[in-house]
Amino acid sequence: MISTRKFLRVLFGGGLLAPFLWLAGKRKSRKAAFLWQIDPDKCIQCGKCETACVLEHSAVKCVHQYAACGYCLFCSGYYQDKRVKFDTAAENLRCPTDAIKRTYIEDPYFEYTIDESACIGCGRCVKGCAAYGNGSLFLQIRHELCKQCNQCRIAEICPSHAVIRVPADQPYIFKRPPEVKT
Repeated sequence: MISTRKFLRVLFGGGLLAPFLWLAGKRKSRKAAFLWQIDPDKCIQCGKCETACVLEHSAVKCVHQYAACGYCLFCSGYYQDKRVKFDTAAENLRCPTDAIKRTYIEDPYFEYTIDESACIGCGRCVKGCAAYGNGSLFLQIRHELCKQCNQCRIAEICPSHAVIRVPADQPYIFKRPPEVKT
């Protein structure tokens, strides 16, 4: 049997702690209501995502919007601008970690996929794709990797203010295809 004194101690102790526990739960749910993400229409591929993230390996990764890709023989996200010759030798590739994989489909089409485990979020391929291609490559913060810091270090130093908070129920911002001018 529980004593009256112990009952009152549990009752008042829990009563005093309850508002703090409730506030802590509210703060946690508020934090989870929004996530950090990169707006691909604002991103200038400055390369800061690679080094500014608090994680050892950045939570920012290149993603490929396949519907917008031309599956070209020459992909400006895959190849460097000033390559020695037209082959897939490492010195001719834009990605410093060989995270872009090229697969032959049929002449003259190739599929380009991103090995996210090798991607460091430098944005070099994205910059090449945007400058000379159709912009089907872009950067996103992968939420399974991101720590959702209260103040994202990348957001603090992003020169184009492309790292923003988005609702958790819409965690990814997809690149919109360029508008066709008539």
